[in-house]
Amino acid sequence: MAKSDTAQATASANDSKLKALQTTIEKLDKAFGKGTVMRLSESKVVDIPVISTGSLGLDLALGIGGMPRGRVVEIYGPESSGKTTLTMHCIAEAQKAGGLAAFIDAEHAFDRVYAEKLGIDTKNLLISQPDNGEQALEIAEHLISSGAIDIIVIDSVAALVPKAEIEGEMGESKMGLQARLMSQALRKLTGTINKTGCCCIFINQLREKIGVMFGNPETTTGGNALKFYASVRLDIRRIGQIKEGADNVVGNRTKVKVVKNKLAAPFKVVEFDIMYGQGISKVGEILDLAVEMEIVKKSGSWFSYGTSRLAQGRDAVKELLLDNPELMGEIEGKIRAKIATDEDALLDPVLAATAEDDEGEIDD
Repeated sequence: MAKSDTAQATASANDSKLKALQTTIEKLDKAFGKGTVMRLSESKVVDIPVISTGSLGLDLALGIGGMPRGRVVEIYGPESSGKTTLTMHCIAEAQKAGGLAAFIDAEHAFDRVYAEKLGIDTKNLLISQPDNGEQALEIAEHLISSGAIDIIVIDSVAALVPKAEIEGEMGESKMGLQARLMSQALRKLTGTINKTGCCCIFINQLREKIGVMFGNPETTTGGNALKFYASVRLDIRRIGQIKEGADNVVGNRTKVKVVKNKLAAPFKVVEFDIMYGQGISKVGEILDLAVEMEIVKKSGSWFSYGTSRLAQGRDAVKELLLDNPELMGEIEGKIRAKIATDEDALLDPVLAATAEDDEGEIDD
């Protein structure tokens, strides 16, 4: 009898708690809008909307098909490694999908001709060349808050110079100003970015820490805030040159490592070609993925597809595919079909370079 009374008392207390909770949720919905607080079982789990990077291999390595919308992304690497080129491809892909893009050019180095070669509609690209870091981030905040921008690129964090530093004398120490500026800006921007579904990409540069005897001395500029707020961090490096003949360099072999990914498995590595004046080589990526997935067979230096031999040497096959867009489209279709039916098919291509790249990543 006593047990029954205790059970009834517990049930009554639980009912009172649930009623009080429901009343509180209704008040919060009224004050801040419907869905302010909800049970996890009630919130719909949807696929994360993305913007393609322009690189099939990198889209696969990211695990979600591209750059996530409503999140902060950081791309960093040494000079001339392809950071701006990669973001320009993202802008071009967003525009192809009917989106609006903005470019905050804090470095004052935007190349309109190159942007057009990569497929950017410069007539509809919003660009700003701010005078200082505060102005740049204020402009970014207003553009993101409008809800009309699908992707915004800030090039670069290192060039977001605080107003106090610009107005000060040359050589005057202003320690911590930029880190404080970035920390404050990201606290304000993150919620707005998420609500509006804008993809916000920060390009960052590398510096070396003084006095590091062991481990990697490299670090990114602007303090640690961006490392924490970024959902995706990409480390991009130039690993080789692409030559025509003995001395004519026509592009770079580039490696990208996903050093942080809150949306899928991190630490995947992908390699692709960046050709001068053309950007990321789509045909080179298709060929590499097709070989990894054994859609195109490689025997020595010869490549074959089905029963026919294509050509001898990677560059010769690339030229052949460029001259035969139907064949290239057929091979790309088989790659996408294989990925759609077997997700494990993409593991080998995007992890091909991971083994030799385990040391030296920047700590998050």
